[in-house]
Amino acid sequence: MSTFKKVVTILFPLLFALACGGILSGDDGDAVDSGGQVAVACAANAVEIEIIYAPESELYLNGEVYDAINQFNQAYIDGKDPLTGDALAEGEQAVCVKGGPGSSGKIAQGIINAIIAPNNVNVAQPTIYSPSVSHWLALVNFQTGRQMFDLADSPSTALAPVVMAIWESRLKAIQDKSGSEGVGWEELLAVLNSPNGWADYNISGDRTTVYYGHTDPFISSTALSTLIAEFYASARANSGDPDLRRLTLEQVNDPAVQQGVRDIEELIRHYSSRTTEFKEYIAQGPDYLDFVALEENDLIFINQGKTSYQPPEKLVALYPKEGTFWHEHPFAIPKADWVTDEQRAAAKVFTEFIRSEAVQQKVMESGFRPVNPGVTVGYPIAPELGVDPNQPATILEVPDPEVVAAVQSSWQFVKKQADVLLVIDTSCSMEGSKIDQAKTAALAFLDNMPTQNRVGLVTFDSQPRVYDFSANALIYLDASTMDSVEALVSAEGGQNKIRDQINSLDAGGDTSLYDAILQSIKLLEKSREDSDDRIQSIVVLSDGQDTSSLTALQTVVDQIARGREDRNPVIVVPVAYGGDADINALNGIARASATRVQSGDPDNIQKVLEIISSYF
Repeated sequence: MSTFKKVVTILFPLLFALACGGILSGDDGDAVDSGGQVAVACAANAVEIEIIYAPESELYLNGEVYDAINQFNQAYIDGKDPLTGDALAEGEQAVCVKGGPGSSGKIAQGIINAIIAPNNVNVAQPTIYSPSVSHWLALVNFQTGRQMFDLADSPSTALAPVVMAIWESRLKAIQDKSGSEGVGWEELLAVLNSPNGWADYNISGDRTTVYYGHTDPFISSTALSTLIAEFYASARANSGDPDLRRLTLEQVNDPAVQQGVRDIEELIRHYSSRTTEFKEYIAQGPDYLDFVALEENDLIFINQGKTSYQPPEKLVALYPKEGTFWHEHPFAIPKADWVTDEQRAAAKVFTEFIRSEAVQQKVMESGFRPVNPGVTVGYPIAPELGVDPNQPATILEVPDPEVVAAVQSSWQFVKKQADVLLVIDTSCSMEGSKIDQAKTAALAFLDNMPTQNRVGLVTFDSQPRVYDFSANALIYLDASTMDSVEALVSAEGGQNKIRDQINSLDAGGDTSLYDAILQSIKLLEKSREDSDDRIQSIVVLSDGQDTSSLTALQTVVDQIARGREDRNPVIVVPVAYGGDADINALNGIARASATRVQSGDPDNIQKVLEIISSYF
């Protein structure tokens, strides 16, 4: 039996930094998932309404480009009509808008829960729900079994096509090789299947395989639209109908079509829950990702230099020749008992304000296409920022709601699966509350891990150890002799065995962090023959600086860097825990793996776990 069949591993580089104490403040750009309230001032006796909107709409609703919510509210405070600027008529009711951003999928589920399971921890009851795309409105109607939203009366407020953000050099290489300007999934898969990958396309560098990324279709609108588009592409290829107009339930459930989607997903380097993170990932350059699914406005945002990383070359929008979707950012008012007639009327006034010519000009300045015909499409919807105002040429038809639901439900079967090693520091510096927090974090991570992923456990104090399922015990880890170990990979019930072992961990001894990481990398690399189609990763929970490794930090960094040319490189995502964590060392490891150090603050560990878990 190969090593990989013996090791249940999952990507979870969670380095709870190497030190005893303190907290590293991490970089967190996540949107509020539950519809966080933005502070506003209201006119006296105003009708209050709540909006929860997609995070990208923050730019013009309450952000750096424009502050539409407060502008609207301020007009009423000043006694003026926000649409005309005229003084309010006597007795005219003022309106006040409150609310904030929330991930489209989580809010959709919160609205579903509000109807079906009101005691659920995730419940949302907005007056206006504005996801990126109306797919979510149809899903809410389907899942609740009632017409919660009237799609015909949920006006668009900002338009953005879903594109593949690809480096200009990569796109030109594909076009030169194929001899055609039109590029889609067919050409992207051709690169993956080319014997020498990018080298066959005259792209120099150590890495020749294609790296692709997209977000979670249960949370992200872009991911849901992308997954539907992948099913369309596969259905056309497998049905013999290249002009397929409407995706059906039969096609979504066709094993051949599902396999075609799996083939596309093989391009994945890793996933992410939200576009917020992927904008930062792709901005690192072609060494990290070749292309990623984004809304057009997100690509513009990156090319304007607004991400933490400055892109080394221009990203351009690839509008897949097979077709794509428009995201229309609808303003939808739920037909629910938490919305009064008065609030419904007020919500329509705010909708009209957002669709007005003046606000739509600000919407366009934020990188979206305007919905008001009085606003002419112009900069920043421009070639110099990587987009084509004349595209997309082909628009996909939105399938029936039950088909969209089936596509979403297929996710765990068609997505790229993962092998993750969970690496936990049990040295003396972890004594007390720290080891308890690490154990709690590890167990929470396992709770969120899909069953299709394979998980392994490594611990380290003075020496690293790996969990042996056949012996139900931790044994010394030596990747060079690991083939002699039987049944490191659990079959049924394996994660429960790991949970039992985690619960029994105690702290003591020195810290062999570098040895543990190096041996874990080698263990995963030995398994590649058996798992070339799986994400490979390591999660390290540590608070201590290395005190006893025979391995140097540079050796670990070099080992990670050497593997980056592989189709499935081992990914290490450090999470630092402790005020005296060795941040320089963790940053070195993160840079080599093209990831970022995360904060292991006990107060935000659940958020950190969600970010890291979303990689697979």
